[in-house]
Amino acid sequence: MHHYRYSRLVARDEGDDASAPACEGTSASTSHWDLRIASVFIILAGSALGALLPIWLARTSRMRVPKLCFFVAKYFGSGVILATAWMHLLSPASDNLRDECLSDILPDYDWAMCIGLMTVMAMFLLELVVARFDFGFGSTHGHAHGHDHDHVEKEPGDSAIGSPGGQNPRDIEAGGSRSSLRSTSGGKGTEISPVKPGDKTRIPGLRDDVSYPPGGEDHLGHQRDHVEGDEHANYAAQMTALFILEFGVIFHSIFIGLTLAVTDNFIILFVVLVFHQTFEGLGLGARLATATWPADSRRWTPYFLGALYAVSTPFAIGIGLIANKSLALEAATSKVVNGVFDAISGGILMYTGLVELLAHEFMFNPEMRKAGFNMQLFAYSCVALGVGLMSLLAKWA
Repeated sequence: MHHYRYSRLVARDEGDDASAPACEGTSASTSHWDLRIASVFIILAGSALGALLPIWLARTSRMRVPKLCFFVAKYFGSGVILATAWMHLLSPASDNLRDECLSDILPDYDWAMCIGLMTVMAMFLLELVVARFDFGFGSTHGHAHGHDHDHVEKEPGDSAIGSPGGQNPRDIEAGGSRSSLRSTSGGKGTEISPVKPGDKTRIPGLRDDVSYPPGGEDHLGHQRDHVEGDEHANYAAQMTALFILEFGVIFHSIFIGLTLAVTDNFIILFVVLVFHQTFEGLGLGARLATATWPADSRRWTPYFLGALYAVSTPFAIGIGLIANKSLALEAATSKVVNGVFDAISGGILMYTGLVELLAHEFMFNPEMRKAGFNMQLFAYSCVALGVGLMSLLAKWA
């Protein structure tokens, strides 16, 4: 790194009057036109399969999916999202913004890392604000039924993004989690019960009696009537975490769709993106499937978020095909735009991957802490598999 900077400084000293080398860009290509059109529907199918299938399988009463499937999908998806941040976003962003052809436009600096870092700080500030203010999501909703509530223990697995990561900060201070939270009647507040030792072979964070934890349409509705107040109190935190993840994956999905529409290296990029979007959709879908959703009309929110992800890349490909020629930006402008937006997306997914997905799942999840060491290693192996596969795909795209 220091040698690279020294070389650039020497080059500038030796040739101050020389202009920066011309940026190498790619013109909009029209080869494989039929396959480019077909890619809209193929990637749509792969993205929808990855994002929506876990949600549907989790909620359907016609099929009982083994809990292990959701467990593997959730942690595999965490690895996919984590690797996407570094290998598919920050790395190419750094390559673009440090290109020597931009030396006349951008000072010599690690712009990609700086933008990613500032994005991480912005995400942290956003979560602090949301944790401090519930923005009227109905903390008193649970007392509007006109009758007293018995103590209702919430089952393990109720969490934002499938873990106790989305719990109220007061619960963390008390050493508890949403899995040990009891709602009391008459506005008497909450009572935190200690986490009980668990079965070392039990899959952490998932219920034993149903294939899908919270938010089922029929078989769970009656269990949720008396815990709505707590759900609404945590709904803001859950939605914030999910929207951060959703925004990060959609943001860069749009840009890779535009790139695919005009690239010369279409075949290789197309094949890689089919797997990329399917795996990333699986990571998002597993999180949406294992999150807690109210039994009211908002139970359709995960389907909406999954569908929004599924159409993002195909929509961008379609726009790129329609405006094929006009998207052939001047090479330097293209590098700056792609680099900045990749760095922002990378910062979002870096924060989400490390804080929301790994830290909250492994460090702050009582269900995982009391699980057997073999189960913890298995979860780690699922994350490592996702990281490894997505890092391998970065060789081609």
